[in-house]
Amino acid sequence: MAAADAGESGVDPEPPLKGALGLWAWDLVGETVRGDARFAALLGVPAEDALAGLPAQAFFARVHPDDRLRLTIAVAGVAQGAEVFARDFRIPGEDGVRWVSARGRAEHQPDRRPRAFTGVLTDISEQKRVEERLRIAQGAGGVGTFEFVEGFATVAVSDQFCRLLGLRVAASLPVHTINALVEPDQPPLIGGAAEETTIDAEVRIRRADTGEVRWLAVRGERRPAADAVGPTTLGAIYDITAAKVAEARLRELARTLEERVEARTQERDRLWNASRDLFGVVGRDGVYRSVNPAWRRLLGYDEADVVGRSFQDFVQPDDLAAAQRQWVGGGAGAALEDFDARMRAKDGAWRWVNWTVIPQGEAFYAVGRDVTERKQLEQQLRQSQKMEAVGQLTGGIAHDFNNMLTGVLGGLDMIQRRLSEGRIADAGRFITGAITSAERAAALTHRLLAFSRQQTLDPQSVDANALVGSMEDLLRRTLGERIDLAVELDPGLWRTAVDANQLESALLNLAINARDAMADGGKLTIETANVRLAEGAADGLEAGEYVQLSVSDTGSGMSPEVMARVFDPFFTTKPLGQGTGLGLSMVFGFARQSGGDVTIYSEVERGTTVRLYLPRHLGEDVQDLARPVAAAPPTGSGEAVLVVEDDPSVRPVVVELLRELGYEAIEVSSSEDALQVLRSPRRIDLMVSDVGLPGLNGRQLAERAREARPDLPVLFMTGYAAGAARRSEFLGPGMEMISKPFAMDALAQKIREMIGR
Repeated sequence: MAAADAGESGVDPEPPLKGALGLWAWDLVGETVRGDARFAALLGVPAEDALAGLPAQAFFARVHPDDRLRLTIAVAGVAQGAEVFARDFRIPGEDGVRWVSARGRAEHQPDRRPRAFTGVLTDISEQKRVEERLRIAQGAGGVGTFEFVEGFATVAVSDQFCRLLGLRVAASLPVHTINALVEPDQPPLIGGAAEETTIDAEVRIRRADTGEVRWLAVRGERRPAADAVGPTTLGAIYDITAAKVAEARLRELARTLEERVEARTQERDRLWNASRDLFGVVGRDGVYRSVNPAWRRLLGYDEADVVGRSFQDFVQPDDLAAAQRQWVGGGAGAALEDFDARMRAKDGAWRWVNWTVIPQGEAFYAVGRDVTERKQLEQQLRQSQKMEAVGQLTGGIAHDFNNMLTGVLGGLDMIQRRLSEGRIADAGRFITGAITSAERAAALTHRLLAFSRQQTLDPQSVDANALVGSMEDLLRRTLGERIDLAVELDPGLWRTAVDANQLESALLNLAINARDAMADGGKLTIETANVRLAEGAADGLEAGEYVQLSVSDTGSGMSPEVMARVFDPFFTTKPLGQGTGLGLSMVFGFARQSGGDVTIYSEVERGTTVRLYLPRHLGEDVQDLARPVAAAPPTGSGEAVLVVEDDPSVRPVVVELLRELGYEAIEVSSSEDALQVLRSPRRIDLMVSDVGLPGLNGRQLAERAREARPDLPVLFMTGYAAGAARRSEFLGPGMEMISKPFAMDALAQKIREMIGR
């Protein structure tokens, strides 16, 4: 019984190739092609045209467009020296597309340059069609069919059935021959599962011709017996080896991936459990979902102590606020990286932890490393740096004060010598020298207080434009003719609340520094502007509105090393004896104490810009206060003045001055003694008190004094008092302040003003 092939591609046994063969010659110089009649027939042109010679372009025009470029390149290769020419290409015609094969060899002249090449043109269309059918058949795997009647010893098969098994092509094959090719652990290919009505199996066989193991899919249908013929199975087989190999590879890959995932899971678990770093998963609600055992080792918490609680329960509040500001500044989806925060341990202690927190999906993944030891080392380093700065500070103070005390003590010693010898004619110049040295000492202490932000300030509503304008003549004289001064003021400048005298001093210091940086001349620019600073826009400054005063020069500039120390006390780049090193530190202290800040930008040989940021004054725009000079002479008329001063060298000087001016001076050395006098019926017109008294300080003494004498005016003397840093916050009604050291004339004038009111 014969069986028809199902799914065959129609490929017959390979016939002998029969193709017309034509001769041709290609003239590379004249760019023409000549050929015989068979060449013309293959190309599809008249024979006479081929014999006469076709232009190269006419030849290429006959070639299929998809092959034309490759053929042109091959011809060009021969023209450039290639000896062999071989190319297959298509030629469209009325009866379809014909495949031809061109083979040739170049003819070289004595100069080695090819002039022509000749060859043959062969019709290979049938060969190409056979190759295509074979390719399709092989690509589809080939389908073989069979018909098996139960009880028969043979099976009707198709040619492709035989080929798939590696058997000689035959119309029928014995059942045992077919099943003998099946691997021992596989079901039979023919006659298996007789009770099934459908066949759907995969069988591994070993080809009869090559011994190669292949996989075949068997598909068929079992029909019941009819007309004395037993049950019949009609089926087909096809090769699925490639699919089975791919399937095996996928299984192997899946197994490998599973092993890798398992290995990484185990590695992750080992890392999670063994790491000394804190790991945690936090939900978007801020509640911990899971933590690793390091929490117990480092902070003493078990997992149950942490899971379900908010992260805020464990972070120091100040550090939590800083972390939130940093996180918000990074934008949506940003990670929190390299952030130090103090974490509360179960025993109540605090440990420093460096955190990295990354948002992923609906959770945050946090990793924290214990940096407590590093923080302790940093604190020790800062303390060491502070001690170094203190050493530098005290050394600088000692050096400068020794020079100044030499002038004072030396001058006083010379005066004493003159007095003992009765020579007083030239004592005046020694007195002048001693006073000059003392004034220098006073200026030095003033700068030290400014640097430490402990000077007594008198902030007022100041128009910085007007202040700069009033100093312009002084600045031009200070800078000299070689420096060009440019003043650029914002006409809409806000007012600022600062001590006008200190601002003048700061501006003069900056101008002098700029002048010294421009030894060969240059340009100094002073600018004012209004600025609004956002949160975090500048270190040390809160968000808000500020008046900006800038001083820029075109001088020598500073290196990064100098910039790092520019605000250090007694640090100076000037030659010995030409600078104290307190100018910029004083400006820095004044700005910070005023609620502002100072920044500096500099490049070597390109100049420096210093910017002062001063808080905007939001009160009424009143005129800057200027204290009137009393018209009356600074003398008294027997008024009683209570002097409270614990320093035995200062008190007698003040008391003696008062008595010389015509006042009745009552002197005491403590607040307790002062209270006894204040509670007595004695007349007291003014109390002059030091601020820094033992026991009750001067401000507390004034409050107690006002209980008994509500209208008593009080004049405070201060050299340093942290509580008296801002006059407006320290002084009450009827109270004034004078800073030590002061001239006796200034003290007399202040006393006269207060009593005169």
